[in-house]
Amino acid sequence: MLEAVKETNINQRKLFVDKILKYYNNNISNKIFAVWGLSFKPKTNDMREAPSIDIINSLLMLGAKIKAYDPQAMENAKVIFGDKIEYSKSAYETLSNSHALILLTEWNEFRKPDLEIIKNNLIDEIIFDGRNQYNKQKLKSHGLEYINIGNL
Repeated sequence: MLEAVKETNINQRKLFVDKILKYYNNNISNKIFAVWGLSFKPKTNDMREAPSIDIINSLLMLGAKIKAYDPQAMENAKVIFGDKIEYSKSAYETLSNSHALILLTEWNEFRKPDLEIIKNNLIDEIIFDGRNQYNKQKLKSHGLEYINIGNL
């Protein structure tokens, strides 16, 4: 049973990356992605089996660049990713010159972001939500595209 759960989790990560690829017509070479959240879950620096590891590694292998922020897991991320990604001092700092925002951990500070700051800083004005945290209609009313995990 545990193996089935693990396989489902891995498949969900692949499907999420596929949604990003589909949006960019299978070409993310030199696209810059702002990533919010690296830890396995909020309120921890634990990155063991974190979705961010598989998702970021997949994006890097496909030629993307990553600018990441996590309130607690930055040091652990540096052990895992080294200099393969850029580490930002704040969530909003990741947005500058990024094509899209990818939410991977549902930290409280990411729950009610300033949508105008996001819109004004992203090149492609899109959020890929790996946690189903945001309201699609609210984002749309602020001029942001929204793609989430699953079929919601």
